[in-house]
Amino acid sequence: MDDPTHSWRPTASLDALRLRAEILATMRAFFADRSVLEVETPLLSAATVTDLHLQSISLRAGGRDGRTMYLQTSPEFAMKRLLAHGSGPIYQISKAFRDAEAGRRHNPEFTLLEWYRPGRDHHRLMDEIDELLAAVLRSPPGERLSYAGAFERHAAIDPHHASRDELERRVEELRVQGVVDLERDDLLNLLLTHVVEPNLGRGRPTFIHDFPASQAALARIRPGDPPLAERFEVFVEGVELANGYHELTDPAEQRRRFAADLADRRRHDLPQVPIDHRLLAALEAGLPECAGVALGVDRLVMLKVGTDDISDVIAFPIDRA
Repeated sequence: MDDPTHSWRPTASLDALRLRAEILATMRAFFADRSVLEVETPLLSAATVTDLHLQSISLRAGGRDGRTMYLQTSPEFAMKRLLAHGSGPIYQISKAFRDAEAGRRHNPEFTLLEWYRPGRDHHRLMDEIDELLAAVLRSPPGERLSYAGAFERHAAIDPHHASRDELERRVEELRVQGVVDLERDDLLNLLLTHVVEPNLGRGRPTFIHDFPASQAALARIRPGDPPLAERFEVFVEGVELANGYHELTDPAEQRRRFAADLADRRRHDLPQVPIDHRLLAALEAGLPECAGVALGVDRLVMLKVGTDDISDVIAFPIDRA
């Protein structure tokens, strides 16, 4: 255990915490001006995300007769239930939790801004994100690049048609430790994080859209050659800030993706987790056509403060919690 005579103090300065409070107030004013309803949803749920790359934190709740519950990795599933119930446009500033994430840009407990716009696609939602970033960061309008365009510009490779051998050769050049037997998407993700991302958002935000269909997550897929996920990510000064979708509304396809995720988890010896049947019921009832995005509040404050260490913008990171 560390010395509590020192570690009781916050890692963030009071100036940084005041700036954080100002940013939260700016966000709330931004959405109030646009008649977007602020909501609150549970942090604990009987179900959780099935994504192979997201690990939930579980606990027992309810006393002697309790059950396993999961701290949510984002408020997405519960917010979609509200949308299906007719809430209209909604936003939430929420704590979220992801296990095994700690470092200069990560803390297992962090803050998300998540919002949904019925009747809009992901391109119109990108317009609104641009407006929010201008309000908080005073940034100029962002540029928009397709996933393929970003790879071609910064990695000189076509991510949709490059052979596996070509991707493996490029990854080998990175000399990343412990890289063996990677799947195609893993190879692309390494090239994205190590080669492409550091060049994005320099001087103005960059929106990367039209991801490979295999990386759709909860986004709808647009048919074509190749088919593309209607998903986007936002980068500012080389930092991934937000991830958004033109949301999947088909309950059968959502059920199929949950099952595929669980099969992937079995192959990688990861814990099986319960799927969210209430979300599926909400999709059956009818999720409106909508776009949604989750934005990392801590990272946004980091950009405003001018630091690359998350402990400079939260009072008590995991090692002082």
